[in-house]
Amino acid sequence: MSEMTGLLAQHGLALVFANVFLTQAGVPLPAIPMLVVAGAFIQEGQMSAAGVLTVTVAASLLGDTLWFAAGRRHGHRVLRTLCRVAIEPDSCVKQTESIFERWGAPSLLVAKYIPGFATVAPPLAGAMRLGFVAFALYSAIGALLWAGAPVLVGMAFHAEVEWVLAWLESMGAGALILIAVVVGAYIGIKVLERFLLIRFLRMVRISVDELHELLQREAKPVVLDARSTAARKLDPRHIPGAIAVDMAAPQASLSAVAPDRDIVVYCT
Repeated sequence: MSEMTGLLAQHGLALVFANVFLTQAGVPLPAIPMLVVAGAFIQEGQMSAAGVLTVTVAASLLGDTLWFAAGRRHGHRVLRTLCRVAIEPDSCVKQTESIFERWGAPSLLVAKYIPGFATVAPPLAGAMRLGFVAFALYSAIGALLWAGAPVLVGMAFHAEVEWVLAWLESMGAGALILIAVVVGAYIGIKVLERFLLIRFLRMVRISVDELHELLQREAKPVVLDARSTAARKLDPRHIPGAIAVDMAAPQASLSAVAPDRDIVVYCT
């Protein structure tokens, strides 16, 4: 047994717990590779399947519960903060609200498979006043389903996983540099995408004062509220005269709007 493999086998459950907890707490740290490695160790008898799944569910549920409590206490303010720091702002609250609004609590069963949903769903469930027992049950089952797939992959390809671990160990410090470069590149790309999105939005946005001035004129612009139904429930404030638009069928709300009118859209 190599030194790296021995270290992982000895402290594997603690590493799995820490990795999953940090991921569910919102840290941009992938947990799937660690679960694949754990699956390989299970197949080789170095770790227990029950132990891996138990600590994974426990860590996931702990991280989710903290966000659930924050959503229950602070409501939409937590969601707004999450979107400000989200590594993928395009798949943040809007997508999460739509999924949760359509499927309710059972959507937590697949939350961890949907980008952006895993972190935002728990505080949204808290803000929507979902009962804690239902939240904990669905979240625990969802964590078990989420962990099962990579663990099975690791068990099926345990020989290949061992080879990769041995190759990384042979690289020494170079392996850490390689991992840091890959993670850094991923985060860098997401930060660049976020920067370009925010810059585009700033180019096309209108300030509150400018909109207020336009609304005082005779030829007022049409204001469209493109927030989801869930978002309107969480934050019932709205711009006076705004037309609520269902983004699944926007034609129903826009059919009466004259084509020559100026339109201002606001969302989550």
